[in-house]
Amino acid sequence: MSFDDFIISVVPQYQGFVRSFDDYMQHNGCVFKITTAKNGFVVSYQHLAKKRVVMNFVFRKKSLVVRIYGDHVGEYTEFLETLPNSMRESIRTAPSCKRFEDPPRCNSKCGGYVFGIGDTQYQKCRYSCFMFVVDDESIPFITGHIERELAARAASAL
Repeated sequence: MSFDDFIISVVPQYQGFVRSFDDYMQHNGCVFKITTAKNGFVVSYQHLAKKRVVMNFVFRKKSLVVRIYGDHVGEYTEFLETLPNSMRESIRTAPSCKRFEDPPRCNSKCGGYVFGIGDTQYQKCRYSCFMFVVDDESIPFITGHIERELAARAASAL
């Protein structure tokens, strides 16, 4: 499996974004790994400094989706307030983290996120909290989210 195998499965309209995003991630200390899942390819980007995945490209119901692992989300909550309504709704409807309610029922690697957007406080699952469909509206915000997460991870690695 190669990146080219993955890219041809992406809607042509978003292939340019995915290619430039891949370049950006690799130039910022991330390596990618490609696997397959039920709905197609999964491309994961791991940050070398922390050895943790920063984000994935996955396919869901014929859409390309980004899953962002916002381990440092508490450091850039003001950015979350700028997200368009569709992305905020995605966060709002994501499952709550079971670790806060019944720890044995939660994946031991999850840990969940606690953060606020405006006056609303969330306790969301690490694996589903920041899953956004790649579309014209979301692309600049996906990029902004990743930029902030990578900066926070780099700062914490010092």
